[in-house]
Amino acid sequence: MRRRLILMRHAKSSWKSDAPNDHARPLNDRGRRAAPAVGRHLMTLGWVPDRIVSSDAQRTRSTSDLVCSALSCEPHVTFERRLYLARPQDVCDAIRDVADDVQTLLMLGHNPGWEDALTYLGGVEHALKTADAALLEAEGERWADLVASPGAFELIRVVRAREVDRPVEPPTSTA
Repeated sequence: MRRRLILMRHAKSSWKSDAPNDHARPLNDRGRRAAPAVGRHLMTLGWVPDRIVSSDAQRTRSTSDLVCSALSCEPHVTFERRLYLARPQDVCDAIRDVADDVQTLLMLGHNPGWEDALTYLGGVEHALKTADAALLEAEGERWADLVASPGAFELIRVVRAREVDRPVEPPTSTA
């Protein structure tokens, strides 16, 4: 079975909020705009998740809600504390727990763990800025088998939020 894994970093958060701690930090305006733009772009590419597994931090919860609002379906979403500031092993453990009938999985979290997970799973290093999404594919019957081997996934592309979150300018008249 062809499996698709999307490693997405949360959208831009606000450092100027009244949040009592880092875990509770909300998205800022740019983040609230970028998350659905990335969701729409994923849909355009045909990368619509069957399932989303996300950190339980406020900024990842909000990112998940906004991505889902842009999709043509409603994937099952799970929020997990172990993905807050997770290491690559924590990411792999969470993927290992996903049912094998899920074909496209979106994992939503934080750096540096997400960049490190991309390096482990895809065998390549790439920076993941806020709301960026790395699209990976692999052939395998079980998620657990795929995450057991470094570099088991092929990096297909990285969707850069700054490239898809641009207002469309109306054409100018040259008359």
